[in-house]
Amino acid sequence: MTKDISATETNDRSGLKRAVGTPLLFAFIVGDTLGAGIYTLVGTMANDVGGVIWLPLLIALVLALLTAGTYAELITKYPHAGGAARYVDRAFSIPYLSFIVGFLMMASGITTAAALANAFAGDYLAALIDVPAAPAAVVFIILLTLINLRGVRESLAANLVASVIEVTGLVIVIVLAAMVLGSGNGEPARLLEFAPEVPPLQGAFAASVIAFFSFLGFEAAANMAEEVRNPSKAYPRALFGAISTAALVYLLIALGAVIVLPPSELATSTGPLLDVVNASGAGIPPWLFSLIALVAIANGALLFMVMASRVAYGLAEAELLPRAFGRVLPKRRTPWVSIVVVAGLTIVLTIFGDLATLAATTVLLLLLVFLSANVSVLVLKKDKVEHKHFSVPRIVPVLAIIASIALLAQQTGVVWLGGLAYAAVGSVLFLCARARRKHEERVSA
Repeated sequence: MTKDISATETNDRSGLKRAVGTPLLFAFIVGDTLGAGIYTLVGTMANDVGGVIWLPLLIALVLALLTAGTYAELITKYPHAGGAARYVDRAFSIPYLSFIVGFLMMASGITTAAALANAFAGDYLAALIDVPAAPAAVVFIILLTLINLRGVRESLAANLVASVIEVTGLVIVIVLAAMVLGSGNGEPARLLEFAPEVPPLQGAFAASVIAFFSFLGFEAAANMAEEVRNPSKAYPRALFGAISTAALVYLLIALGAVIVLPPSELATSTGPLLDVVNASGAGIPPWLFSLIALVAIANGALLFMVMASRVAYGLAEAELLPRAFGRVLPKRRTPWVSIVVVAGLTIVLTIFGDLATLAATTVLLLLLVFLSANVSVLVLKKDKVEHKHFSVPRIVPVLAIIASIALLAQQTGVVWLGGLAYAAVGSVLFLCARARRKHEERVSA
């Protein structure tokens, strides 16, 4: 991994065109961060904290901003694609450690897609058509897999259209909630009411794990590092601006949802924003908003399935996964084995997992990835580069490490078992690939 990941870092001339400026980068990160999570997880957070949904969102925002500071330094210091696995490799030069970080990143994509597939087959779909949830989720994953197999250009084109639609849906909810509040029909007092059967502090930290799921996506910006003009200036501005924008939208959504509906009703819904729209009395057809929400959820699931399959392909190319994961379709040039394996695992997790547990597992996996990035930035402080770059005070990654550990401590035993299972599977695949590589080296010698 050391050779494969780091070999190009000494070459300052990127093979990709630096055509992305700050506004476009900002739009990209906003589009990635403003994902489908908020469409589905408002109810889950209400179950933990009642009407005080804004509190776990603020806690999650603090962790996101701290970790964004780490990414801003690492991306501008080493402006090459690769993300946390590259930074860990640079800091420690341990192939297995670099691999497991990349593998956990891939696993987070699979788990997120499974969580969103469950959300897709819930109340939003039920507003359009009455079908069993499990078969609907499986068909949903198969359709996304076919798009993924067709090619990344088609996937990203679908993403652009879907991003506009999903942001439109969030704006509709904010506007309708403001209208309800303005008419005097809302209940702002609910914003200070905690869930009656959950201790406030315990509920806030438990909900912050789920809230953090809604902020995931900003780390994907690391993979555009070779295509950004003047990354030392563009990245910090775009990164912090995009996270702040997403936070503002999320807070407005959370405040509006609680003002319009009692938290007890939100907590029992898999389509909470649809319930908010219906309760507003604005006359928007339920099928129309459900369709918007389904597009948002499908968009998020597709992006994470594309990401997971490409990470698997990259690990195979680096000879850290079995070579089969690197096989591509002759004409489409898409990594079909990786795509099919990702789809199969997503289907299994969708059938046997529930939305809240899968979302929490995703957060666990990415907290471990972020933990590795925050430790790496401290180790790499002594590594000097010739160009100017963003530099974050040491206290920022230290606080991010503490915050990550605090959120990891909130995870349940079931979620930890899922994370350990991923690590075990990844380790076996790593050892298989390593054994084959050594065997081929002996044969060729």
